Amino acid sequence: MRFGFFGINLGACAHPEIAARTARALEEAGFDSVWTGEHVVLPDPQEPPSPSPPQAPFLDPAVALTWAAAHTRSLRLATGIIILPQRNPLVLAKEIASLDVLSGGRALLGVGAGYLHQEFRALGVPFADRGARTDESIDAMRALWTMPRPAFHGRYVSFSGIDAQPRPVQRGGVPIVVGGTSPGALRRAVQRGNGWYGFAMDPGATEHALRGLEKARSEVSRPAALGPLEISVTPPPGLDADGVRRYAGLGVDRLVLLGLAANEERLKRLIGDAEAHLLPAAR
Repeated sequence: MRFGFFGINLGACAHPEIAARTARALEEAGFDSVWTGEHVVLPDPQEPPSPSPPQAPFLDPAVALTWAAAHTRSLRLATGIIILPQRNPLVLAKEIASLDVLSGGRALLGVGAGYLHQEFRALGVPFADRGARTDESIDAMRALWTMPRPAFHGRYVSFSGIDAQPRPVQRGGVPIVVGGTSPGALRRAVQRGNGWYGFAMDPGATEHALRGLEKARSEVSRPAALGPLEISVTPPPGLDADGVRRYAGLGVDRLVLLGLAANEERLKRLIGDAEAHLLPAAR
């Protein structure tokens, strides 16, 4: 089992020097990846289902991960997640391909359909068709990354007679990780994702989601080119060595620890505790 860190663009890590030191410390401790969250805007005043107060700093994922890339050598750089239907997929494909090139092939693109209707309204993006937009955007980005003469024609995205260089370093394009636990998200992960990501899920919730993925496999086909579906989960706070072993027994490939600490000292303690107690339990 591998370990990631969620929050390299949030909390204390919204400060550039803290983010750089944290990324280096994670790499030295044996973590394999850093992950970002995303909200372009937040409702003010905070109201359901918003997860954060409007003053919470969310650095742009691609910018924050490029900063982390510049201060590390091996960490994978993951968006966990980008709200895909809010983005122009061609612009996003360029941003993530650029991250992959600058980092030497370390990018992971985590995507989700989103849930914060106030954010969609502010951005002028229809909320009702976000699932269909997400599916189409994934297909369009893969076409742009992999086709010798990129072309795609869908309901929301259509292009031909273009090219976009540079392409990602990673063969087949940047791996795409699909977040979410709705039936549509689970089918999307099976049909279109290199991986699936579950956020703030204890072992029981994780087991339930994995059963949902098995059900989705009976409903949609999985292209062989995608390979095995990699499972990443962010557990709730309080994870111990026994918990690590429970997740491992379920078949989880990566635990992405929650790192939303308000100051650098708490981040250091989190990393030190994980290095001493959690990473050894996964070996």
